[in-house]
Amino acid sequence: MDYVESVIAQVQQRNPDQPEFMQAVKEVLHSLQPVLKKHPEYQDAKILERITEPERQLMFRVAWQDDKLEYQVNRGFRIEFSNALGPYKGGLRFHPSVNISIIKFLGFEQVFKNSLTTLPMGGAKGGSDFDPKGKSDNEVMRFCQSFMTELYRHIGADTDVPAGDIGVGGREIGYMFGQYKRITNRFESVLTGKGLNWGGSLVRTEATGYGLVYFVDEMLKGAKKSMEGATCVVSGSGNVAIYAVQKAAELGANCVAMSDSNGFIYDPDGIKLETVQQLKEVERKRISEYAKIHKGAKYIEGCSGIWRIPCQVALPSATQNEIDEAAAKELVKNGVIAVGEGANMPSTPEAVDVFLKADVLFGPGKAANAGGVATSGLEMQQNDMRMSWSFEEVDIRLKDIMRKIYVAASLAAEHYGCPGNFVVGANVAGFVKVANSMLDHGLM
Repeated sequence: MDYVESVIAQVQQRNPDQPEFMQAVKEVLHSLQPVLKKHPEYQDAKILERITEPERQLMFRVAWQDDKLEYQVNRGFRIEFSNALGPYKGGLRFHPSVNISIIKFLGFEQVFKNSLTTLPMGGAKGGSDFDPKGKSDNEVMRFCQSFMTELYRHIGADTDVPAGDIGVGGREIGYMFGQYKRITNRFESVLTGKGLNWGGSLVRTEATGYGLVYFVDEMLKGAKKSMEGATCVVSGSGNVAIYAVQKAAELGANCVAMSDSNGFIYDPDGIKLETVQQLKEVERKRISEYAKIHKGAKYIEGCSGIWRIPCQVALPSATQNEIDEAAAKELVKNGVIAVGEGANMPSTPEAVDVFLKADVLFGPGKAANAGGVATSGLEMQQNDMRMSWSFEEVDIRLKDIMRKIYVAASLAAEHYGCPGNFVVGANVAGFVKVANSMLDHGLM
Protein backbone atom coordinates (compact mmCIF):
# COMPACT_ATOMS: atom_id res chain seq x y z
CA MET A 1 0.00 0.00 0.00
CA ASP A 2 1.47 3.38 -0.98
CA TYR A 3 1.64 6.41 1.30
CA VAL A 4 -1.58 8.09 0.14
CA GLU A 5 -3.64 4.92 0.39
CA SER A 6 -2.24 4.18 3.85
CA VAL A 7 -3.23 7.66 5.03
CA ILE A 8 -6.72 7.27 3.55
CA ALA A 9 -7.09 3.91 5.32
CA GLN A 10 -6.03 5.51 8.59
CA VAL A 11 -8.47 8.39 8.18
CA GLN A 12 -11.26 5.92 7.32
CA GLN A 13 -10.53 3.89 10.44
CA ARG A 14 -10.67 7.01 12.61
CA ASN A 15 -13.78 8.37 10.95
CA PRO A 16 -16.19 5.51 10.24
CA ASP A 17 -19.65 6.41 8.94
CA GLN A 18 -18.53 9.83 7.63
CA PRO A 19 -19.04 9.43 3.86
CA GLU A 20 -19.01 13.11 2.90
CA PHE A 21 -15.75 13.73 4.76
CA MET A 22 -14.12 10.64 3.28
CA GLN A 23 -15.22 11.61 -0.24
CA ALA A 24 -13.48 14.98 0.16
CA VAL A 25 -10.34 13.43 1.66
CA LYS A 26 -9.99 10.87 -1.12
CA GLU A 27 -10.55 13.47 -3.85
CA VAL A 28 -7.85 15.77 -2.49
CA LEU A 29 -5.26 13.19 -1.46
CA HIS A 30 -5.41 11.19 -4.70
CA SER A 31 -4.70 14.34 -6.69
CA LEU A 32 -1.58 15.09 -4.60
CA GLN A 33 0.43 12.08 -5.80
CA PRO A 34 2.61 14.12 -8.22
CA VAL A 35 3.41 16.66 -5.48
CA LEU A 36 4.44 14.03 -2.95
CA LYS A 37 6.87 12.47 -5.43
CA LYS A 38 8.63 15.82 -5.90
CA HIS A 39 8.49 16.79 -2.23
CA PRO A 40 9.36 13.86 0.07
CA GLU A 41 9.67 16.35 2.94
CA TYR A 42 5.86 16.44 3.12
CA GLN A 43 5.76 12.71 3.84
CA ASP A 44 8.63 12.96 6.32
CA ALA A 45 6.73 15.65 8.25
CA LYS A 46 3.47 13.63 8.09
CA ILE A 47 1.68 16.58 6.48
CA LEU A 48 -1.17 14.43 5.12
CA GLU A 49 -1.80 12.81 8.49
CA ARG A 50 -1.81 16.21 10.17
CA ILE A 51 -3.91 18.05 7.60
CA THR A 52 -6.69 15.44 7.59
CA GLU A 53 -7.06 15.66 11.38
CA PRO A 54 -8.86 18.83 12.54
CA GLU A 55 -6.97 20.96 15.02
CA ARG A 56 -10.15 21.24 17.07
CA GLN A 57 -13.60 19.60 16.91
CA LEU A 58 -16.40 21.15 18.93
CA MET A 59 -19.86 19.65 19.39
CA PHE A 60 -22.26 21.21 21.86
CA ARG A 61 -25.88 21.27 22.99
CA VAL A 62 -28.07 24.19 21.93
CA ALA A 63 -31.17 24.44 24.11
CA TRP A 64 -33.80 27.08 23.28
CA GLN A 65 -37.49 27.86 23.70
CA ASP A 66 -40.01 28.04 20.88
CA ASP A 67 -42.95 30.45 20.79
CA LYS A 68 -45.05 27.99 22.80
CA LEU A 69 -42.35 28.20 25.52
CA GLU A 70 -41.52 24.55 24.95
CA TYR A 71 -37.89 23.52 25.24
CA GLN A 72 -36.07 22.39 22.08
CA VAL A 73 -32.61 20.86 21.80
CA ASN A 74 -30.26 20.90 18.80
CA ARG A 75 -26.62 20.10 18.21
CA GLY A 76 -24.05 22.74 17.41
CA PHE A 77 -20.72 22.17 15.68
CA ARG A 78 -17.51 24.05 14.96
CA ILE A 79 -14.63 22.24 13.28
CA GLU A 80 -11.39 24.27 13.23
CA PHE A 81 -9.29 22.45 10.65
CA SER A 82 -6.19 24.55 10.05
CA ASN A 83 -4.85 27.97 11.01
CA ALA A 84 -1.56 27.60 9.13
CA LEU A 85 -2.31 30.65 6.96
CA GLY A 86 -4.35 32.81 9.32
CA PRO A 87 -7.38 32.80 11.65
CA TYR A 88 -9.85 29.99 11.08
CA LYS A 89 -12.47 31.09 8.53
CA GLY A 90 -15.57 29.37 7.26
CA GLY A 91 -19.35 29.48 7.34
CA LEU A 92 -22.06 28.30 9.70
CA ARG A 93 -24.80 26.09 8.22
CA PHE A 94 -28.23 25.70 9.84
CA HIS A 95 -30.03 22.77 8.19
CA PRO A 96 -31.60 19.48 9.37
CA SER A 97 -29.03 17.51 7.34
CA VAL A 98 -26.07 18.91 9.28
CA ASN A 99 -23.93 16.30 11.00
CA ILE A 100 -20.27 15.85 11.89
CA SER A 101 -19.39 14.31 8.51
CA ILE A 102 -20.82 17.19 6.49
CA ILE A 103 -19.18 19.82 8.69
CA LYS A 104 -15.81 18.04 8.46
CA PHE A 105 -16.06 17.72 4.68
CA LEU A 106 -16.85 21.42 4.39
CA GLY A 107 -14.10 22.41 6.81
CA PHE A 108 -11.50 20.28 5.03
CA GLU A 109 -12.42 21.81 1.66
CA GLN A 110 -12.35 25.27 3.22
CA VAL A 111 -8.66 24.96 4.08
CA PHE A 112 -7.66 24.75 0.41
CA LYS A 113 -10.33 27.12 -0.85
CA ASN A 114 -9.13 29.83 1.54
CA SER A 115 -5.54 29.15 0.57
CA LEU A 116 -6.40 29.76 -3.09
CA THR A 117 -7.91 33.19 -2.38
CA THR A 118 -4.39 34.56 -1.58
CA LEU A 119 -5.86 36.09 1.62
CA PRO A 120 -4.47 35.15 5.09
CA MET A 121 -7.23 32.80 6.24
CA GLY A 122 -7.23 29.32 7.74
CA GLY A 123 -10.06 26.83 7.27
CA ALA A 124 -13.05 25.94 9.47
CA LYS A 125 -16.77 25.20 9.29
CA GLY A 126 -19.66 24.94 11.70
CA GLY A 127 -23.39 24.90 12.10
CA SER A 128 -26.34 23.08 13.59
CA ASP A 129 -29.15 20.67 12.67
CA PHE A 130 -31.56 23.50 13.50
CA ASP A 131 -33.93 24.40 10.62
CA PRO A 132 -34.79 28.13 10.37
CA LYS A 133 -37.55 27.42 7.83
CA GLY A 134 -40.99 27.88 9.32
CA LYS A 135 -39.61 29.47 12.49
CA SER A 136 -40.63 32.93 13.67
CA ASP A 137 -38.06 35.70 13.97
CA ASN A 138 -38.21 35.37 17.76
CA GLU A 139 -37.56 31.63 17.60
CA VAL A 140 -34.60 32.15 15.29
CA MET A 141 -33.30 34.87 17.60
CA ARG A 142 -33.54 32.68 20.70
CA PHE A 143 -31.80 29.82 18.93
CA CYS A 144 -28.99 32.08 17.62
CA GLN A 145 -28.47 33.59 21.06
CA SER A 146 -28.21 30.15 22.65
CA PHE A 147 -25.87 28.95 19.87
CA MET A 148 -23.56 31.95 20.34
CA THR A 149 -23.58 31.62 24.13
CA GLU A 150 -21.47 28.50 23.64
CA LEU A 151 -19.62 29.41 20.45
CA TYR A 152 -18.37 32.84 21.60
CA ARG A 153 -15.62 31.37 23.79
CA HIS A 154 -14.00 29.70 20.77
CA ILE A 155 -14.02 32.55 18.23
CA GLY A 156 -12.52 36.03 17.80
CA ALA A 157 -11.21 38.45 15.19
CA ASP A 158 -7.71 36.91 15.35
CA THR A 159 -8.83 33.38 16.27
CA ASP A 160 -11.82 32.15 14.27
CA VAL A 161 -14.17 34.26 12.13
CA PRO A 162 -17.37 32.43 11.09
CA ALA A 163 -19.65 33.56 8.26
CA GLY A 164 -23.02 32.53 6.87
CA ASP A 165 -23.88 29.48 4.78
CA ILE A 166 -27.10 27.57 4.04
CA GLY A 167 -29.78 28.71 6.50
CA VAL A 168 -27.62 31.51 7.89
CA GLY A 169 -28.22 34.89 6.29
CA GLY A 170 -28.19 38.48 7.47
CA ARG A 171 -30.91 37.88 10.08
CA GLU A 172 -29.04 35.02 11.76
CA ILE A 173 -25.67 36.78 11.58
CA GLY A 174 -27.24 39.84 13.21
CA TYR A 175 -28.71 37.90 16.12
CA MET A 176 -25.44 36.03 16.71
CA PHE A 177 -23.35 39.19 16.51
CA GLY A 178 -25.64 40.93 18.98
CA GLN A 179 -25.22 38.09 21.47
CA TYR A 180 -21.44 38.00 21.00
CA LYS A 181 -21.27 41.76 21.61
CA ARG A 182 -23.48 41.46 24.70
CA ILE A 183 -21.33 38.72 26.25
CA THR A 184 -17.86 40.03 25.39
CA ASN A 185 -18.42 43.80 25.35
CA ARG A 186 -16.41 43.93 22.10
CA PHE A 187 -17.40 45.21 18.68
CA GLU A 188 -14.96 43.39 16.41
CA SER A 189 -14.75 41.56 13.12
CA VAL A 190 -15.79 38.23 14.62
CA LEU A 191 -18.45 37.42 12.01
CA THR A 192 -18.69 38.28 8.33
CA GLY A 193 -21.82 38.73 6.29
CA LYS A 194 -22.84 41.55 8.61
CA GLY A 195 -25.39 44.24 7.78
CA LEU A 196 -24.09 47.19 5.77
CA ASN A 197 -24.96 49.57 8.60
CA TRP A 198 -22.65 47.83 11.07
CA GLY A 199 -19.56 46.60 9.24
CA GLY A 200 -20.78 44.51 6.32
CA SER A 201 -19.28 44.63 2.85
CA LEU A 202 -20.92 45.49 -0.43
CA VAL A 203 -20.92 42.58 -2.96
CA ARG A 204 -20.99 39.98 -0.15
CA THR A 205 -24.48 38.84 -1.16
CA GLU A 206 -23.50 38.56 -4.83
CA ALA A 207 -19.95 37.33 -4.29
CA THR A 208 -20.18 33.56 -4.69
CA GLY A 209 -22.38 33.75 -7.80
CA TYR A 210 -20.32 36.52 -9.37
CA GLY A 211 -17.05 34.76 -8.53
CA LEU A 212 -18.33 31.49 -10.01
CA VAL A 213 -19.02 33.14 -13.35
CA TYR A 214 -15.73 35.06 -13.27
CA PHE A 215 -13.86 31.75 -12.83
CA VAL A 216 -15.80 29.95 -15.57
CA ASP A 217 -15.25 32.92 -17.87
CA GLU A 218 -11.49 32.65 -17.27
CA MET A 219 -11.58 28.92 -18.11
CA LEU A 220 -13.44 29.66 -21.33
CA LYS A 221 -11.05 32.45 -22.30
CA GLY A 222 -8.11 30.10 -21.71
CA ALA A 223 -9.70 27.69 -24.18
CA LYS A 224 -10.38 30.49 -26.69
CA LYS A 225 -14.12 30.32 -25.96
CA SER A 226 -16.62 32.71 -24.44
CA MET A 227 -19.75 33.06 -22.32
CA GLU A 228 -21.21 35.21 -25.10
CA GLY A 229 -24.14 33.39 -26.69
CA ALA A 230 -23.78 30.27 -24.50
CA THR A 231 -26.86 28.49 -23.16
CA CYS A 232 -26.51 28.12 -19.41
CA VAL A 233 -28.26 25.89 -16.85
CA VAL A 234 -28.02 26.80 -13.16
CA SER A 235 -29.33 24.60 -10.35
CA GLY A 236 -30.57 26.19 -7.15
CA SER A 237 -32.35 29.49 -6.59
CA GLY A 238 -30.54 30.92 -3.58
CA ASN A 239 -27.97 33.70 -3.57
CA VAL A 240 -25.34 31.72 -5.48
CA ALA A 241 -27.68 30.72 -8.29
CA ILE A 242 -29.44 34.08 -8.55
CA TYR A 243 -26.26 36.12 -8.86
CA ALA A 244 -24.58 33.57 -11.11
CA VAL A 245 -27.52 33.98 -13.50
CA GLN A 246 -27.25 37.76 -13.24
CA LYS A 247 -23.52 37.86 -14.00
CA ALA A 248 -23.74 35.22 -16.74
CA ALA A 249 -26.46 37.25 -18.45
CA GLU A 250 -24.27 40.37 -18.21
CA LEU A 251 -21.55 38.43 -20.06
CA GLY A 252 -23.97 37.45 -22.83
CA ALA A 253 -25.09 33.97 -21.77
CA ASN A 254 -28.72 32.84 -21.96
CA CYS A 255 -29.65 31.12 -18.66
CA VAL A 256 -32.67 28.90 -19.27
CA ALA A 257 -33.17 26.85 -16.09
CA MET A 258 -33.12 27.13 -12.29
CA SER A 259 -34.37 24.87 -9.50
CA ASP A 260 -35.30 24.50 -5.85
CA SER A 261 -35.62 21.40 -3.67
CA ASN A 262 -38.97 20.46 -5.27
CA GLY A 263 -38.26 20.81 -8.99
CA PHE A 264 -36.99 23.07 -11.74
CA ILE A 265 -38.18 25.64 -14.27
CA TYR A 266 -37.20 25.75 -17.92
CA ASP A 267 -37.65 28.99 -19.84
CA PRO A 268 -36.18 28.73 -23.36
CA ASP A 269 -36.43 32.49 -23.80
CA GLY A 270 -34.19 33.04 -20.79
CA ILE A 271 -34.88 33.21 -17.06
CA LYS A 272 -36.55 36.46 -15.95
CA LEU A 273 -34.40 37.00 -12.89
CA GLU A 274 -36.55 39.72 -11.37
CA THR A 275 -39.39 37.18 -11.07
CA VAL A 276 -37.14 34.62 -9.37
CA GLN A 277 -35.88 37.26 -6.95
CA GLN A 278 -39.41 38.36 -6.11
CA LEU A 279 -40.50 34.78 -5.49
CA LYS A 280 -37.46 33.61 -3.52
CA GLU A 281 -36.13 36.72 -1.78
CA VAL A 282 -39.34 38.65 -1.08
CA GLU A 283 -42.30 36.25 -1.10
CA ARG A 284 -40.31 33.12 -0.12
CA LYS A 285 -42.39 30.94 -2.47
CA ARG A 286 -41.53 27.83 -4.46
CA ILE A 287 -39.98 28.27 -7.87
CA SER A 288 -42.96 26.47 -9.44
CA GLU A 289 -44.82 29.81 -9.22
CA TYR A 290 -42.55 31.13 -11.99
CA ALA A 291 -44.32 29.01 -14.62
CA LYS A 292 -47.68 30.49 -13.60
CA ILE A 293 -46.35 33.98 -14.32
CA HIS A 294 -44.42 33.27 -17.53
CA LYS A 295 -46.54 31.10 -19.81
CA GLY A 296 -43.65 30.13 -22.07
CA ALA A 297 -41.88 28.45 -19.15
CA LYS A 298 -42.34 24.89 -17.88
CA TYR A 299 -42.10 23.55 -14.34
CA ILE A 300 -40.99 19.94 -13.83
CA GLU A 301 -41.20 18.10 -10.51
CA GLY A 302 -37.93 16.66 -9.24
CA CYS A 303 -34.47 18.17 -9.59
CA SER A 304 -32.33 15.66 -11.45
CA GLY A 305 -33.98 16.29 -14.81
CA ILE A 306 -32.49 19.77 -15.00
CA TRP A 307 -29.24 18.26 -16.31
CA ARG A 308 -31.02 16.82 -19.33
CA ILE A 309 -31.53 20.31 -20.72
CA PRO A 310 -28.98 20.93 -23.52
CA CYS A 311 -26.48 23.63 -22.57
CA GLN A 312 -22.90 24.72 -23.12
CA VAL A 313 -22.35 25.91 -19.52
CA ALA A 314 -23.61 24.13 -16.40
CA LEU A 315 -23.42 25.74 -12.97
CA PRO A 316 -24.52 23.30 -10.22
CA SER A 317 -25.26 25.59 -7.28
CA ALA A 318 -27.70 23.67 -5.09
CA THR A 319 -26.15 20.93 -2.94
CA GLN A 320 -23.54 18.19 -2.75
CA ASN A 321 -23.60 15.23 -5.17
CA GLU A 322 -26.45 16.60 -7.30
CA ILE A 323 -24.70 15.60 -10.55
CA ASP A 324 -24.07 11.86 -10.71
CA GLU A 325 -22.40 9.84 -13.45
CA ALA A 326 -25.60 9.50 -15.51
CA ALA A 327 -26.31 13.24 -15.35
CA ALA A 328 -22.72 14.03 -16.32
CA LYS A 329 -22.95 11.75 -19.35
CA GLU A 330 -26.22 13.44 -20.35
CA LEU A 331 -24.56 16.86 -20.13
CA VAL A 332 -21.62 15.72 -22.24
CA LYS A 333 -23.92 14.13 -24.83
CA ASN A 334 -25.82 17.40 -25.11
CA GLY A 335 -22.71 19.47 -25.75
CA VAL A 336 -21.64 20.99 -22.41
CA ILE A 337 -18.19 22.63 -22.68
CA ALA A 338 -17.78 24.07 -19.17
CA VAL A 339 -18.99 23.13 -15.68
CA GLY A 340 -18.44 25.38 -12.67
CA GLU A 341 -19.33 24.20 -9.18
CA GLY A 342 -21.25 26.89 -7.34
CA ALA A 343 -22.14 24.52 -4.49
CA ASN A 344 -19.71 22.51 -2.40
CA MET A 345 -18.93 19.15 -4.02
CA PRO A 346 -22.08 19.04 -6.21
CA SER A 347 -20.51 16.50 -8.59
CA THR A 348 -19.84 12.91 -7.54
CA PRO A 349 -16.34 11.51 -8.19
CA GLU A 350 -17.77 9.45 -11.07
CA ALA A 351 -19.30 12.58 -12.61
CA VAL A 352 -16.00 14.44 -12.35
CA ASP A 353 -14.27 11.56 -14.16
CA VAL A 354 -16.82 11.79 -16.96
CA PHE A 355 -16.18 15.52 -17.40
CA LEU A 356 -12.41 15.20 -17.34
CA LYS A 357 -12.34 12.29 -19.81
CA ALA A 358 -14.56 14.29 -22.19
CA ASP A 359 -12.21 17.31 -21.94
CA VAL A 360 -14.97 19.44 -20.43
CA LEU A 361 -13.61 22.52 -18.68
CA PHE A 362 -14.35 21.69 -15.03
CA GLY A 363 -14.05 24.23 -12.20
CA PRO A 364 -14.11 22.42 -8.83
CA GLY A 365 -15.92 24.09 -5.94
CA LYS A 366 -12.86 24.99 -3.91
CA ALA A 367 -11.74 27.19 -6.81
CA ALA A 368 -14.95 28.17 -8.61
CA ASN A 369 -17.05 29.10 -5.57
CA ALA A 370 -14.30 30.76 -3.53
CA GLY A 371 -15.74 34.22 -4.22
CA GLY A 372 -17.91 34.18 -1.12
CA VAL A 373 -15.12 33.55 1.36
CA ALA A 374 -12.83 35.88 -0.60
CA THR A 375 -15.28 38.73 -0.10
CA SER A 376 -15.61 37.74 3.56
CA GLY A 377 -11.86 38.22 3.76
CA LEU A 378 -12.26 41.63 2.13
CA GLU A 379 -14.92 42.45 4.73
CA MET A 380 -12.41 41.61 7.48
CA GLN A 381 -9.87 43.95 5.87
CA GLN A 382 -12.39 46.79 5.72
CA ASN A 383 -13.34 46.21 9.37
CA ASP A 384 -9.69 46.26 10.47
CA MET A 385 -9.23 49.62 8.72
CA ARG A 386 -12.59 50.97 9.95
CA MET A 387 -13.62 51.85 6.41
CA SER A 388 -15.98 50.71 3.66
CA TRP A 389 -15.16 50.26 -0.02
CA SER A 390 -17.58 50.98 -2.86
CA PHE A 391 -19.44 48.22 -4.69
CA GLU A 392 -17.23 48.75 -7.74
CA GLU A 393 -14.00 48.51 -5.74
CA VAL A 394 -14.98 45.29 -3.99
CA ASP A 395 -16.18 43.79 -7.29
CA ILE A 396 -12.87 44.65 -8.97
CA ARG A 397 -10.96 43.01 -6.11
CA LEU A 398 -13.21 39.94 -6.29
CA LYS A 399 -12.71 39.58 -10.03
CA ASP A 400 -8.94 39.89 -9.59
CA ILE A 401 -8.94 37.21 -6.88
CA MET A 402 -10.90 34.80 -9.09
CA ARG A 403 -8.48 35.45 -11.96
CA LYS A 404 -5.54 34.70 -9.64
CA ILE A 405 -7.21 31.47 -8.50
CA TYR A 406 -7.62 30.42 -12.13
CA VAL A 407 -3.98 31.26 -12.91
CA ALA A 408 -2.68 29.43 -9.80
CA ALA A 409 -4.73 26.30 -10.55
CA SER A 410 -3.78 26.36 -14.23
CA LEU A 411 -0.05 26.75 -13.55
CA ALA A 412 -0.04 24.08 -10.82
CA ALA A 413 -1.82 21.59 -13.10
CA GLU A 414 0.67 22.22 -15.88
CA HIS A 415 3.68 22.07 -13.55
CA TYR A 416 2.67 18.67 -12.21
CA GLY A 417 1.87 17.12 -15.58
CA CYS A 418 -1.91 17.55 -15.72
CA PRO A 419 -2.50 20.58 -17.99
CA GLY A 420 -6.11 21.73 -18.06
CA ASN A 421 -7.08 19.64 -15.03
CA PHE A 422 -8.35 22.26 -12.56
CA VAL A 423 -9.22 19.60 -9.98
CA VAL A 424 -5.56 18.67 -9.63
CA GLY A 425 -4.47 22.28 -10.09
CA ALA A 426 -6.73 23.69 -7.37
CA ASN A 427 -5.91 20.94 -4.90
CA VAL A 428 -2.17 21.21 -5.48
CA ALA A 429 -2.02 25.02 -5.44
CA GLY A 430 -4.08 25.17 -2.25
CA PHE A 431 -2.21 22.32 -0.55
CA VAL A 432 1.36 23.41 -1.25
CA LYS A 433 0.86 26.81 0.35
CA VAL A 434 -0.62 25.26 3.49
CA ALA A 435 1.96 22.46 3.64
CA ASN A 436 4.92 24.83 3.35
CA SER A 437 3.47 27.01 6.11
CA MET A 438 3.07 23.95 8.34
CA LEU A 439 6.73 23.08 7.76
CA ASP A 440 7.72 26.65 8.66
CA HIS A 441 5.73 26.47 11.92
CA GLY A 442 7.35 23.24 13.10
CA LEU A 443 5.66 20.45 15.04
CA MET A 444 2.14 21.47 16.01
